[in-house]
Amino acid sequence: MSDLHVRAAAPADLDAVLAFWKTAAEGTSISDDTDGVARLLARDPESLLLAERDGELVGTVIAGFDGWRASLYRLAVHPSHRRQGISKALLEAAEERFVKLGGRRGDAMVLEENELAHHAWAAAGYRREEQWRRWTKPLV
Repeated sequence: MSDLHVRAAAPADLDAVLAFWKTAAEGTSISDDTDGVARLLARDPESLLLAERDGELVGTVIAGFDGWRASLYRLAVHPSHRRQGISKALLEAAEERFVKLGGRRGDAMVLEENELAHHAWAAAGYRREEQWRRWTKPLV
């Protein structure tokens, strides 16, 4: 994966991210618009992580931390780049960020019907908590 680069998104990336999610993300969110993502970056500029290979956007994850909870959203990998360790690299970068900020557990929002995603989260060490309908992983 030496050719894979993970970095925080910048405001100039918003259009590319929104277009990417239409191809790579399962389902949509009411926040999937320029204003929603711009608000995210204004509040927490390092929360949206991008994975790039040869300058091409191949994966994303939102790693939001509010001082209490470490929350993961919009983990997406381009269909032609799946099963190459990109989600693993994104989650490792997100978890590293959370630990530096004092996060103790990562919580992931995952669509119930997205079975492919369930397997990816389980492979990354997250476990499903039925009472909360989320996937979690202790970080420390």
